[in-house]
Amino acid sequence: MPERIADEAILRAVDDGFDCQLAFLADLVRFPSQRGEEHAAQSFMAAAYEANGYAVDMWRVDVDAIRDLPGFSPVAVSYDDAFNVVATHTPKNATGRSLILNGHIDVVPTGPLDRWLRDPYDPAIEDGWMHGRGAGDMKAGLSACLYALAALRGLGYQPAAKVFLQSVVEEECTGNGALACLQRGYRADAAFIPEPLEPRLMRAQVGPIWFRVEVDGDPQHASGAFSAGANAIEKAFLIIQALKQLEIVWNARKVDDKHFCDHPHPIRFNLGKIEGGEWTSSVPARCVFEMRVATYPGQKLEDARAELEACIADAARADPFLANRPPRMTYNGFMAEGYVLEGADEMEAVLRRSHTAVWGEPLTEHVTSATTDARFFGLYADMPAIVYGPICRMPHGYDEAVDLDSVRKVTQTIALFIADWCGLEPLDAEVRS
Repeated sequence: MPERIADEAILRAVDDGFDCQLAFLADLVRFPSQRGEEHAAQSFMAAAYEANGYAVDMWRVDVDAIRDLPGFSPVAVSYDDAFNVVATHTPKNATGRSLILNGHIDVVPTGPLDRWLRDPYDPAIEDGWMHGRGAGDMKAGLSACLYALAALRGLGYQPAAKVFLQSVVEEECTGNGALACLQRGYRADAAFIPEPLEPRLMRAQVGPIWFRVEVDGDPQHASGAFSAGANAIEKAFLIIQALKQLEIVWNARKVDDKHFCDHPHPIRFNLGKIEGGEWTSSVPARCVFEMRVATYPGQKLEDARAELEACIADAARADPFLANRPPRMTYNGFMAEGYVLEGADEMEAVLRRSHTAVWGEPLTEHVTSATTDARFFGLYADMPAIVYGPICRMPHGYDEAVDLDSVRKVTQTIALFIADWCGLEPLDAEVRS
């Protein structure tokens, strides 16, 4: 039978190692691991896993190996520097339940640096918050996974089941990093993702779709002396306005979704990028915009795509110019289904016990209009995936920061969860030393 140790001892062990955890997190935040620049941060993670005695697998994500798998999202950039890292703990005697601890290393762009109060890649602690791009989303979660296990090791114990520590890329744009872990064969009885969506159980999440629309115009002199032409930017606005009307229609459908019926605005059509025109005194010849939309759990992606494509086509047909020069739509990132955590009563019970022991109050749950990599485990690998993490301020925004007390308590919760879910066994004497 797996051994048990007192909850209080585990909580103290996390506290004892928290200064080291903060130093690790600060070092990790210093890596500007935006898309295509994750390699150095992943090498740092691999070294940290190796230093803790784990077997480490670091590999470049192979698009061709995952292209035909369920959950794959279209790729619009090079994966030459897209590396995943997985560390494996193997017990002496596997008597407990196995676990995947998953987190993503990629961060979103900073935006104009002069809008930040401090350098986004020079982490600073102020009033109990660590500032920096990725401090919350989600490098704090990666640190919590590693240091929850380190706390148990400090007490002379290790999980009595296999545990996989995953540091993946592409979570912010496709999820293909998590999918590549499945393709590589990593499986467990459950997965735990400490995304910074607060220390609550995430019951359901939406599924985003990314797409790109190219709109043509008719370039003429801005004076209109020869012809009015057709302004591609203004024509793009017609398409965007039609899509925003579709957003209203999709949000009205929340009444039929038992998880999102009370959410104020579950479906966002976010106009994320737009560019067009070449010369101020010329009517723009071309405009390109990119949008992220969301789908409900259970909503078929092919149906969502058909509605989006029909909306754009209808708007174009209503315009005399665009009717003869229809916009071109391509999918260039997320093609994701929504996810609902179901059929995981025992896993939820373990989290509830662990949470209450740390926070002194019952666990609550929520739904989110964001997405996480949980869908890959729950939808495509028959692994229930819990999402529960620290408190983050301004994720994706200026002056992103993570609440450090919540990081400490989430780390304690994860350590208790591991001890209960996986069970514990004593470390060998030589490992302890």
